[in-house]
Amino acid sequence: MERLGRGRRRRGQVRRGRPRRHRGKRPGVRRPLPLCRAVVARIPRTRPVSPQVARSSSGSAVRDVLAPLRQRDFRLLFAGRTVSFAGTAMANIALAFAVLSLGGDASDLGLVLALATLPAVGFLLVGGILADRLPRHHLMVGANVASGTVQALVALLLLTGQAEIWHLAVAGLVRTVAQSFFWPAQQAIVPQVVPAAQLQQANALLRTTLNSAQIGGAAAGGAIVALAGPGWAIAVDAASYFAAAVLLMAMRVGPPVAEATEPFVRAFRVGWREFASRTWVWVVVIGFALVNGAESAALNVLGPIVAERSLGGAAVWGLVLAASGVGLVLGAIIALRYRPTHPIRVGILATFPLALPVALLAIEAPWPLIALGILVASMGIELFGVLWDTSLQAHVPNDVLSRVAAWDAVGSIVLMPVAYVVVGPIASAFGLPTTLWGCATLILVATALQLLSREARNLRRVA
Repeated sequence: MERLGRGRRRRGQVRRGRPRRHRGKRPGVRRPLPLCRAVVARIPRTRPVSPQVARSSSGSAVRDVLAPLRQRDFRLLFAGRTVSFAGTAMANIALAFAVLSLGGDASDLGLVLALATLPAVGFLLVGGILADRLPRHHLMVGANVASGTVQALVALLLLTGQAEIWHLAVAGLVRTVAQSFFWPAQQAIVPQVVPAAQLQQANALLRTTLNSAQIGGAAAGGAIVALAGPGWAIAVDAASYFAAAVLLMAMRVGPPVAEATEPFVRAFRVGWREFASRTWVWVVVIGFALVNGAESAALNVLGPIVAERSLGGAAVWGLVLAASGVGLVLGAIIALRYRPTHPIRVGILATFPLALPVALLAIEAPWPLIALGILVASMGIELFGVLWDTSLQAHVPNDVLSRVAAWDAVGSIVLMPVAYVVVGPIASAFGLPTTLWGCATLILVATALQLLSREARNLRRVA
C-alpha cells in the first residue's frame, strides 16, 4: 500500500482537525493593495470627544480670552474706560443737536468740531512725551477730572438757557487739550498691566466693552436729547468722567522706563525718529489722515443734517449710531480669537467698507439700511483697531511707545479740523449728495493706496 507523506492526503479525502486559518483575510473579501494599506495607515485614529471634554475645551478658550481680567490694574482700566466712554457716546450726539437747537447750521457745527479737534494736533505730542516720563494713570486721572469739570459747566449753561454756540466751541477746545494727555498714556499703559502674550486679548476686551458702552450710550443719548434736551446728556457725560477718574486713581502702576531727565526737545526728536523709521506706521497714518477726514466730516457734520431733514431727527440718528456700537462689538469679538499672520494687511482690507454708510447717506437710503452699513463698516474698523494697537505695542519699545502713539494720533486727525471747516461750504455749493459721494470716493482711494507699501502688507504678527 502506498505510504502517504506527512501532511498529504488522497484526492477526495476530507481533512480532519482544526479548520484552515484565513491568513489576515476573510473568504470573499479582497485584500487591499499595498498602496491602499499605506494610505490607510497614515490616517490618524481619532477617538470620539465626550461632552465633558468638549465643555472643558470651550471653557479653556473662554478663560484664555478673559485672562487679562485676572490682572487687578487691567480690571480698573477696563472699568474706568467703559464708564467714561458710555458718557462720551451720549455727549457726541448731544453736542451736534445742541448746536442745531441754538440755531446753528452745518458750517457752525463744523467749526465747533474743528475747534474741538485742532488742539490735539499739538498737545498730543506734549502728552506723549509726558506719558513716557510720568506714571501714566496719573495723567489719565488729571485729564478725566478736567474734562468732567468742563462738561459740567457746559451742562449748566444749557440747562439754564445761557449757552451760546461759542461756549460749546471753547468747551470742546479745552476738553480736547485735556484728552490730549489721556490718549497717549492709555495707549501705552496696556503693556504695563498685562503680559505680552495677552496684549491682543486685552486690546480686544477693552474695545468690546467700550463699544458695548457706545451702543447703550448712543441710544440713551439720542433718547435723552429727544425727551429732555442735550444739557442732561452732557451732564451724564460729566459724571462719567469723574467716576472714571476714581477708578483709575486706584491703579498701582509705576512710571515707564524712559529717563525723566532727558531734555524735552531731545525727547521730541526721539519720538519723531522712532515714528519715521517705521515705514509701515507712517504709511498707514497718512492714509488714515485722509480716511478719517472724509469719514468724520460725512458722519459728524453732514450726517446729523441728513437725519434732521429726512431720517426723523435725534432719536433716529442715535439708533443709527448705536448700530455702529454693535458693529464695533462684533469686530472686537472677532479680534479676540482671530490672529492673522499679516495683521496690518488684514486690517487695511477690513476698512474698505467705511465708504458704505457715506454712500448710503448720499442716496438718502432708509435709516435701517444706513444703520446696517454703519454696522458693517464698524466691524471692519474695529478689527483694524485691535490689530493696529497690538502691532504698535509689540513692535515699538515701551519707553517710546507713548510718543509714537502720539504721532500716530496726530497724523490720523490732522486733516479732521480742515474737513470739518470746509465740508459745510462745499455741501452748500455742490449739494449734500455730491459732497457725500466725494467723501466715499476719497475713503476708497486712500485705503487702497496703503496697500502699495510692502512693509505694511508684509508686517508679521509677533508670536
